[in-house]
Amino acid sequence: MSSRAFAAILAGLLSAGACTHTTTRTILLEPPPPNADVGGVESNRGPSTAARLGVPPGHLPDPGECRVWIPGTPPGQQPKPKSRPCPGIATVAPAGSWIIYRPGDNKKVVHVREVDARRPGTVVRIRIFDIETSRLLQEETP
Repeated sequence: MSSRAFAAILAGLLSAGACTHTTTRTILLEPPPPNADVGGVESNRGPSTAARLGVPPGHLPDPGECRVWIPGTPPGQQPKPKSRPCPGIATVAPAGSWIIYRPGDNKKVVHVREVDARRPGTVVRIRIFDIETSRLLQEETP
């Protein structure tokens, strides 16, 4: 085989390998049960809902307000403002984002409205979590 033919085959293989698509999937696990032994230390409760969802507690919206959160994006690069009134927020929510809502009358729960991965502003699922236990309380379709 000539060196030109070998070089052409090698170039073809390298370019084919460069065209692959990688998908990253995050798997969220249930928190340990209350009073579970975690790392040799007894824990009174599992991680907070915010930690379980990847949202630091300081980045949750104020009670009675909403915020847009983009999963997989570091907290410092999330859209501003951190907290705002809920009316009209869906119109600014990009595809694949979450609209996080903390009801003013029940500060112990957080609602996560999942926006369709292809259609900005279109909520496809609502999940309600208990903040203290990190448990999924309810799942709804809008």
